[in-house]
Amino acid sequence: QVQLVESGGGLVQAGGSVRLSCLASGRAFSAYAMGWFRQAPGKEREFVASISRNGEVTYYADSVKGRFTISRDNAKNTLYVQMTSLRPEDTADYYCARSIFSGSSRTTADYNYWGQGTRVTVSS
Repeated sequence: QVQLVESGGGLVQAGGSVRLSCLASGRAFSAYAMGWFRQAPGKEREFVASISRNGEVTYYADSVKGRFTISRDNAKNTLYVQMTSLRPEDTADYYCARSIFSGSSRTTADYNYWGQGTRVTVSS
């Protein structure tokens, strides 16, 4: 059974930075692409960023490109996203997810394991 546990959320001022982490259980972490998604209050879950199994291919939503950086440490079974220049519209619950594929993907349907989420609130 795969478990994904996010951490690092909290309250941050606009313009600030925060790093989210996602610790995965199991021995197959390095075999799969991983992704970050978010869901703001009253909105649908949306893609944020993804990374291939070896970390070589990354994709970003246009809204976070240049501000967020996704990375992974396969030796630690951990996924990260460094979020900088945060805006109030970045306020959301952030979820990590494991893909069914090894290649990076923006498609929600490609992910079959999800964490419980960590909330990031950006104050203006």
